[in-house]
Amino acid sequence: MTAGTAAGTGLIESFARRVTALDRLAMTLLRVGVIIVFVWIGALKWFKYEADGIIPFVANSPFMRWMIGDPDGYKAHMNAEGVLNATNRAWHEANATYPVAIFVGVTIVGIGLLLAAHWMRPELGMLGALGVIGFSFITLSFLVTTPETWVSAPAEGVADADLGFPYLSARGRLVVKDCIQMGAGFVLLVDSARATLRRREASRARAESDDVRLRDEVAA
Repeated sequence: MTAGTAAGTGLIESFARRVTALDRLAMTLLRVGVIIVFVWIGALKWFKYEADGIIPFVANSPFMRWMIGDPDGYKAHMNAEGVLNATNRAWHEANATYPVAIFVGVTIVGIGLLLAAHWMRPELGMLGALGVIGFSFITLSFLVTTPETWVSAPAEGVADADLGFPYLSARGRLVVKDCIQMGAGFVLLVDSARATLRRREASRARAESDDVRLRDEVAA
């Protein structure tokens, strides 16, 4: 090994050691990031534009379509963001789009709050992480159930060559990122589980120490 190679190896190892010291900071940033996403996106479900945006996912999902009065009629009543169409708005109100969106929002915000409870009760953090995993599974299933996640031919005009799989539409590109979210859920689940075990082991150790001290006092 040359002097230059040895120096390079030493720099890499030094950098790697410094990076590993950031493990708790990295975990905290991951948890805070997921909490922000879930609470923020969940809260937006109270607003009609966001509810309008998720209707293709809900109407096509076998897990959720039963919540909508007329799931097959959504395509004729799609609302673009920032546009008010009174007819479409009335259809969504009549078919429970907005109550369903609020239900979804409450669920998502609840998951975010459970994740935040990790610092007080890591057992609750475990529940939140399981919620992230379950929610990610459902959203990723939209790639199978929702036609709008793939580029489709226009109703009018000439179709491009890039249609269907693997050409993700804007909605599909949004959904596929939940692969990262699912991985984050598993990482947070493991971290909360370890924190739970550490707290319980420390509690048992304190209890055993108290028992020993009490026996010593009685014996004295």
